[in-house]
Amino acid sequence: MVGVGYTLMCEQTGPKELVDQAVRAEQAGFDYLVISDHYYPWLAAQGHSPYAWAVLGAVAHATSRVRLMTYTTCPIRRYHPAVVAQKAATIGVMSDGRFTLSLGAGENLNEHVAGAWPYVHQRHEMLEEALQIIRPLLDGDNLSYSGNHFEVPEAYLWDRPASPVPIAVAASGPHSVELAVEYADALVCDNPDPAVLRMYDERGGAGKPRYGQATICYGPDADDCRRTVHDQWRWAALNWTVKAELPGPESFVSASAAIRPEDIAQLVPCGPDLDQHVEAFRRYVDAGFTDVAYLQVGVESQPMFLDWAERELLPRLRER
Repeated sequence: MVGVGYTLMCEQTGPKELVDQAVRAEQAGFDYLVISDHYYPWLAAQGHSPYAWAVLGAVAHATSRVRLMTYTTCPIRRYHPAVVAQKAATIGVMSDGRFTLSLGAGENLNEHVAGAWPYVHQRHEMLEEALQIIRPLLDGDNLSYSGNHFEVPEAYLWDRPASPVPIAVAASGPHSVELAVEYADALVCDNPDPAVLRMYDERGGAGKPRYGQATICYGPDADDCRRTVHDQWRWAALNWTVKAELPGPESFVSASAAIRPEDIAQLVPCGPDLDQHVEAFRRYVDAGFTDVAYLQVGVESQPMFLDWAERELLPRLRER
């Protein structure tokens, strides 16, 4: 059975509401929750960006069954890797072992608040060093580390869950896949690309979890959904090499100015049709993903979406 997740979207929702959504998603029957880890929203129209780790602590306390996961955390600029390990271990304890730490190389939008954004090859080097720090700390080692980018004179995590927090690494090509195989327990990929999963299997990732995310906009009126997606999600039509470099919401507004509602609607299923939202999920399943989280665009529609998911979407997905 493929795990069905729900996305706590920090860029479009305030912190108290995110905790309420988490509780309701667990009640609705979702298997796991993922949370974005941003300093800024992508677009000012989204209007929020609370501290994901504070929200996670509250969610860990307020829920009892669902698995929890960051999607994703960048451990190379805004956070020092040793501090990421401590945060992850603490959430692992608070959730009784339900937490997975998902890591990636990040984007300028969130990381430049702590300093200049490194070149891409430096980011990849920094991510590997971060994994070399985080992995042994989560495993209970007393660590001393000296690298090209990070120093850890001495570190040890005094509070850890009974089993080490699993790590997932976001991957899109050979280098990031290699990092996922060498240092992580699972793979994250943002699109249903079977080539990335084949590469992961061939390099030693066969049998490990692989996480994806299906973006949709469910609602009774397809035109209203298309307007919401264009207002808040049109940045997603940009190439990732562009998205990783832009420094702020105003840059994303400018870069996405030429994207029309019909352009982004081709990427995000909109409206009340159950079949199209099921198909968005099954594209990931057919590509080989073991867990897929829904991301519902639009803050006002979350209660409606969760009620609908409990009543119609989740039963349909679990028919076989």
